[in-house]
Amino acid sequence: MVAKKVYILLRLVAMVVGVVALTVVEATGRTNFSAVKKNQLKTSQTANFKHLETKPLGGGNWWEENQTYSTRFRVEQLVAPVALVGIGALGVGENSPMRGINLAIKNGLYETSKGVKLHFDDYVQYVPVAFYLTLDFMGLKAKHSFGERVAVAAVTYISVTALSQSIKYIVREPRPDTGTRNSFPSGHTMTAFAGAELVRSEYGWGVGMGAYALAATVGFMRLYNGRHWFNDVLAGAGFGILSARIGYWLLPLNRHIFHIPRKGQAMVASPIYHANTKSLGLSCAIQF
Repeated sequence: MVAKKVYILLRLVAMVVGVVALTVVEATGRTNFSAVKKNQLKTSQTANFKHLETKPLGGGNWWEENQTYSTRFRVEQLVAPVALVGIGALGVGENSPMRGINLAIKNGLYETSKGVKLHFDDYVQYVPVAFYLTLDFMGLKAKHSFGERVAVAAVTYISVTALSQSIKYIVREPRPDTGTRNSFPSGHTMTAFAGAELVRSEYGWGVGMGAYALAATVGFMRLYNGRHWFNDVLAGAGFGILSARIGYWLLPLNRHIFHIPRKGQAMVASPIYHANTKSLGLSCAIQF
């Protein structure tokens, strides 16, 4: 039974990754990446060769026009999430290979906490994504515009919700404290690590390390409070990182659909107060 659950889980992960990868590859494949012309220019003394950039076949391709390095699918991006999810899957079930580790961590932390639960992880889980959206306004240079970051975050947390709820329903792993069958994977950990990966991708490892430290704290608190097994937290971290990557992989699609302005395009917002109606409003101007 446990082997069947693990098999179903791994198939679901492979399906999600495969669908996203096929979407990216199919859209990218429509662009003629190799079409580069060489135009030989001769002068009286030397011969110089200049590469002329050519447009994709068909007069342009929206996917390539909205594609950047940060949104490209690369296989190495799957190493960390797949490894974490794979190890986490080994802990599903009472007779799993990680059962001894899970019990040792649970019992050790219970002796420390004495059953007293701390609930600040319910709020800290959202701090990384809040930093992701706002650090640009605090002086740190972001790679993408605010609209792009909102789109990435939206897709990321839609993925977090879809993955966590569907996998919890399929696996039905009992929680260590209540026995409720929705332990695997840890949703709080997914939320926190998704935000941490967004911060790292947008602002680099200098800031990303702090976001990952917060995410690790959330994961630890899920163990400290007895709400999850160790393998639940590992898998939650992997699924969270994967969800953040999905958010970036699908950014070209959101740019195309919603005409989201890129970084560098001017956007000015200012509040408005109407004295007659005693109401507040917001004026926004975007320069394309």
